[in-house]
Amino acid sequence: MPSVLLGLALLAFWLYCLFDVITTPEQDARNLPKMLWVLITVLLPGIGGLLWLLVGRPISEQTARRRTAGPNRPRPSFPRGPDDDPDFLRDLDRRLRREED
Repeated sequence: MPSVLLGLALLAFWLYCLFDVITTPEQDARNLPKMLWVLITVLLPGIGGLLWLLVGRPISEQTARRRTAGPNRPRPSFPRGPDDDPDFLRDLDRRLRREED
């Protein structure tokens, strides 16, 4: 029974990696051409899938930003709430004054 579960897990892993390689755009595959990644994943199911995930799969935008952001680079600005926006507060103050008059 455990060997059947292990086999199903490896099959699921292999199918996931193969689907991921096939659906990845050609220009996003890293280190090797996409067609070569497909061949590696098909011919070496376990190891090929693992290699794809570690060295072939495209990195996410968030990871790429983290890698390029150094201590001297500005951090991206995050959305601020209305109470943190000085323009919003000024406009709110103006509207409140108009209502009082």
